[in-house]
Amino acid sequence: MTDPVVATDALWPSVVTELSELVAIESISSLPDHAATVEASAAEVARRLSEIGCPEVKVVRAREGRPAVIAHFPAPEGKPTVLLYAHHDVQPTGDKAAWTSDPFVATERNGRLYGRGTADDKGGLVVHLAALRAFDGKPPVGVTLFIEGEEEIGSPSMGDFLDEYADELAADLFVICDSGNWEVGTPAFTTTLRGVTDCVVEVATLDHALHSGSFGGVVPDALTALCRLLATLHDDQGNVAIAGLGAQSAADLDYPLDRLAEETGILDGVDWIGDGPVVDRLWTKPSVSVLAIDATPVAQASNTLAPSARAKVSLRVAPGSSASEALDLLVAHLESHAPWGSKVTVTRGDSGEPSSVPVDGPYATLAVSAFAEAFGVTPVQMGQGGSIPMVAELQNRFPGSEILVTAVGDPDTRAHGIDESVDLGDLRKACLAEVLLLQRLGQ
Repeated sequence: MTDPVVATDALWPSVVTELSELVAIESISSLPDHAATVEASAAEVARRLSEIGCPEVKVVRAREGRPAVIAHFPAPEGKPTVLLYAHHDVQPTGDKAAWTSDPFVATERNGRLYGRGTADDKGGLVVHLAALRAFDGKPPVGVTLFIEGEEEIGSPSMGDFLDEYADELAADLFVICDSGNWEVGTPAFTTTLRGVTDCVVEVATLDHALHSGSFGGVVPDALTALCRLLATLHDDQGNVAIAGLGAQSAADLDYPLDRLAEETGILDGVDWIGDGPVVDRLWTKPSVSVLAIDATPVAQASNTLAPSARAKVSLRVAPGSSASEALDLLVAHLESHAPWGSKVTVTRGDSGEPSSVPVDGPYATLAVSAFAEAFGVTPVQMGQGGSIPMVAELQNRFPGSEILVTAVGDPDTRAHGIDESVDLGDLRKACLAEVLLLQRLGQ
């Protein structure tokens, strides 16, 4: 067999081609009219694993969940088993006209590949496929692939999925390639992840709409009342004002504000919100966002007092806290801050738990050296403000296993946003890093 490191280099053009072909499948798990393409995406992942030579691959689901792929390369005698995770579902595109190029046609510009899923997380998927191809489908350790199909909707059936397939997913090491690197050229292992929960809050003030001139100034309209209620979620500095939420201190890393400004595109003159170190605010303190408001569109506005209005509120939960308890606190806050006696109704959404992921075991030591060799710099240990609820689920189910959260994305990836992309140089290094990790585990 060709040396896997040499093979990785030779495989590179096909890695970009494979990623481009997977990006072309519009596997948007949150949109019911894309159910067929999510099914097609899972089937295509399974086909590619069979093509590599996987002796056991299947498309599965729990309850009415979206399709996932489980594949097994049995462990040679005395060798550990590694589970490689990614997800094949993607986020909606938003306004396609706002993209520089078609979101489902992978397009290379200035060393980056643009398209929905190039980084989150079909980029992670092709890293795993490339590593297996480098070993000609015969990895030196046991490998289980778990390619999820509903991560972008919060993995709602994950608990049931693990109940049913826990034995098939058991491993000595889990590699979750679905996070972000510190910057282009500098890899990272994610050590903390915030949890996430959400709700829909509806405010009602009238049983029917009224003429704003006839009754304005006496009768409160629901949209104004909703705006006042949402404004209570933060104090004047932008700190979350929901009583009782926990927080932690993050890793001792400097995140310069000029770098943050460049990465976020914040407008000149707009203030940062919150107090304390930037990394704390990004990774280990709670944050709350208003994701959407249902109200009369501006184009259809009339001089009318709205009787009701509603909004979706998302809360990121600090590591060490409980997502379900945080949701209780959010609901209590909304219900107790109703302006002008308005009627507030809160509908609870889903929750995903936060997690802490230490990089301190024997497999992690091998991983650090593998990534350092592949990238040419020592990996950074950092937090992420986003959520991967499955990590907490795996920690609960497999307490004796190590978990590593790796990445192909970087601060300019714009996951979930317009013009999502992956740096091709980092993607290539991530493929090599995973090959070196499997090789060292086998030794």
